[in-house]
Amino acid sequence: MPPPNTNIEVLPSAARIATLNSADLDCQGRGVHVIIDVTVDPALASVVPKIQGFDPLSGTWYDLLVGVAITAVGTTVLKVYPGIAVAANVAASDVVPPVWRVRMEHADADSITYSVGAALVA
Repeated sequence: MPPPNTNIEVLPSAARIATLNSADLDCQGRGVHVIIDVTVDPALASVVPKIQGFDPLSGTWYDLLVGVAITAVGTTVLKVYPGIAVAANVAASDVVPPVWRVRMEHADADSITYSVGAALVA
């Protein structure tokens, strides 16, 4: 359980071909910046990043923010924080619940190499 205003590794850099969920994370803060760094995409793979919260009563995950499909090398930043300007598929004005995760949904079986980090914000 890292303190707020710190950076964590959500998913280490690796080549991936299938949808992947991070471990369950404990924010200990109000918001988060999720940083996806794609370093290799030889076959124009497509992956959609999601920041999800967990409902312990029903045991289900729900979307806080769904990014656009990532199809090329580069860095994508998704932001969730109460009171920030809303930008479709980029920023959501909301609090991060106590249990959250990052889900990377792959549209195909093409390989794509990426890492996911997070900056927890008080």
